[in-house]
Amino acid sequence: LGTQNVIESAVDCGVEKVLLVSTDKAAQPVNLYGATKLCAEKLIVSGNAYSGNKTKFSAVRYGNVMGSRGSIIEKVMKSPELEISVTHEDMTRFWINLEQSFDLVLFALTNMKGGEIFIPKIPSMKITDLFDVLAPRTKRKVVGVRPGEKIHETLVTKEEARHSLELKNYYVILPEDEVLFTNKKRYDLLLKEGKKLPKDFSFESHTNSDWLEKKEFEKMLGQIRANLL
Repeated sequence: LGTQNVIESAVDCGVEKVLLVSTDKAAQPVNLYGATKLCAEKLIVSGNAYSGNKTKFSAVRYGNVMGSRGSIIEKVMKSPELEISVTHEDMTRFWINLEQSFDLVLFALTNMKGGEIFIPKIPSMKITDLFDVLAPRTKRKVVGVRPGEKIHETLVTKEEARHSLELKNYYVILPEDEVLFTNKKRYDLLLKEGKKLPKDFSFESHTNSDWLEKKEFEKMLGQIRANLL
């Protein structure tokens, strides 16, 4: 309802661009939180069909933000003596830093024509590797996967890949609905610069070709600490 209210208000007030900040939880959701994010994405993309092209609606979708308030990194940094609960030792997640998230939003606002979902090419990291660096001497307890929790995350599904493009630093999911994609001239630049994704492609945290290594993450901790503490 909140997303619908934003869409209707933006159209009524003649807002030029609206950009939704979404999450990897929206791709193949397994819990209510992810389902609401997916619903928000679908509403935003469909909003372009009602705006008469006066208001453009698009979205960005990314993973965990390093150094964000309330993150697991902040929690461990502030209480390194606490016992750490790990739900699954093979668990992987996508990670993006604050600067990358800003760059993504600015790129989307500059290049959006309405209906796209912009996704950054970001690295994956095993949760156990994260704790090896953050709290190497802290005891850990494996508690098992919780209800509604994924072992790995997805940013581009195989179904979405069929109507997506690859750019230098980003993937772009183009609208699939003919109502939104009838005028391909809107997407000339993206179609010109982007390339189609391979058959059965998906962008998942455990099959990602880009991994955040422990040494690299350790180098980043100084700036993260400065932002959080």
